Order: sequence, then C-alpha cells, then structure tokens
Amino acid sequence: MKLAIVIPYFKYTFFEATLQSLAVQTDKRFKVYIGNDASPKNPTALLQKYKSLLDFEYKEFEYNLGSKSLVKQWERCISMINDEHWLQILGDDDTLADNFVELFYKNLKDIDNKEIPVIRYATKIINEKDEIISDLFTHPAIETSVDFLFRRLNGGTRSSLSEYVFKLANVKKYGFKNLPLAWHADDLAVLEFSEFGPVFTITDSYLNFRISGKNITSFKHDMVIKNNATFDFYYYLLQHKKEHFNLSQQKILYSKLEKSLLNDKKNIFFWFKVSILYLSSLKLKGYYLLLNNAINQSVKSLKKTIV
Repeated sequence: MKLAIVIPYFKYTFFEATLQSLAVQTDKRFKVYIGNDASPKNPTALLQKYKSLLDFEYKEFEYNLGSKSLVKQWERCISMINDEHWLQILGDDDTLADNFVELFYKNLKDIDNKEIPVIRYATKIINEKDEIISDLFTHPAIETSVDFLFRRLNGGTRSSLSEYVFKLANVKKYGFKNLPLAWHADDLAVLEFSEFGPVFTITDSYLNFRISGKNITSFKHDMVIKNNATFDFYYYLLQHKKEHFNLSQQKILYSKLEKSLLNDKKNIFFWFKVSILYLSSLKLKGYYLLLNNAINQSVKSLKKTIV
C-alpha cells in the first residue's frame, strides 16, 4: 500500500461527508489516519459506522494543538503513518471524487518514471450545502511549482493543501514551515517538497474544497495574523530561496512583501527584518522608496484623522 490519507480532525459538521467520499472510492488501496485534536465533538460513534467500510487508524490527542500551531497538529498526525510512501493531508470538511485514489494509481508509474514528488488534482469549490459554487479548476499536466506560484499570484488559479499528494520522503526531508494559522504553509510546502521543480497534475479526478464559514479560509477576524504569515512567507522566500526565482519574479515577491509590511506599518519587527534584507542585498533605492511610501501613507492617514 502506497497512499496514506491523513485527516487532522477537529470539526464534526461535515466530517461524515468526508468519510463517505472515502468509503465509496473505486480503488481501496489506501489507509486513513485520523488525529483528533481534542475536538469538543467526539467522532467515535460516527467512525464506528465506517469501521467495515474504511481501513483507518484513529487517535485522540489529549490536548488541542491546532489552535496554537496548525502545522504542529499536521505533524503529529503525519507521525501516525506506518509504511506508506505517499501522503495526502485531507481537510475534515473536504471531499473526494470517487475515482480519486484510482487515478492516483493509474498515473503512479508515469509519476515515478519522471521522478516527480508532488501530485495535485483538479478542484471544485463547494458550500455548506454541498453545492458546487465554482468551475472546475485545472492545471497543466506538468508545471514547475515556481510557475504555478506566480500563476496563482496573478489570479490565474487557486490552491489548498487538501488537493495535493506528497512523497512522504520529501515531507520528512523538508517539513512544513510553522507559519501562523498555517497560512501559506501549503504554498511553501508545494515549492519545497517539489524542490522548486515539477508538479504532476491529475485532471480526470478532483477534490471538493469546502467554503462554509467554518474554516480558516473563510474567517475575516484574523486578518492581522494572516498578514503576519504572509509577510513571513515572502520574507522566507527572498531571504533563503531567492536563487530559485528570476529577477522579474523576485520583483513581484518584493512587492508582495512590501504590501504586507505596509499593511502593518507600526510593526517594528517587520521593519527590522526588511531593513536587513534590503541593505544586505544592496537594494538601497528600493529601501528608500519603501520608506518614502510608508511615510506618505502615514501622512495621508493622519490628515484623514485630523479632518
């Protein structure tokens, strides 16, 4: 058996839909690992219903970790895996098309021959009523993760962790970066687990990504934390992975970093890190323009306050 499907469980509302989508898979060569993050709603009774339908391992953790570090919760769920070679981290409210696993094995020989360590599926967005509220999102059959990142930044597509299958060896080699709310941790994982190289796309099957008002993507009250994670994401790429991007791409990354900084201009820690980054890279003109932009924005805000 090569495929492990890991579910970091906390939300009960749509969990049965997730389990049902696994139970009806046309290919049963997978094992499900469910890690209960001290949820207020215990799923034991529901899991009993699927005991004969799914090969799964279930573990209840004594304390909630996801509220402090969602990435750490992913990691302790991943540690449950036995001898599988590939890993999917499936949201506890997302669902799979019934041929999801079948298409994984159908393409696996080609994927192995090309030595591609990251697989992604086409996706649809669904709501709390299981209604499809988007077109089918597809991708090139093979695309570098770098090209995909900039296609996404240009508004050309979407992405979430659930639709990816990663080679477990690469997950263990690089690990998920512990960004706040795990915001952009999936984007960084795709880049690093693919080693900034090719990603293989399966378009004949898909994942349903749920927008229900109950997941982090839907929340609006945590925008400051999300902005912190966005800053950390772009800073990390420019500070540690800049060699993987051409000058045009670097310019876009710098503009994204500056935007997140200007969204929180009073954050001294942001300014400290950006100052080191710009000055060590001899981006003196860029640093001057950034300072000037920040001052102008502050002056405009002050004038509005006075008026």
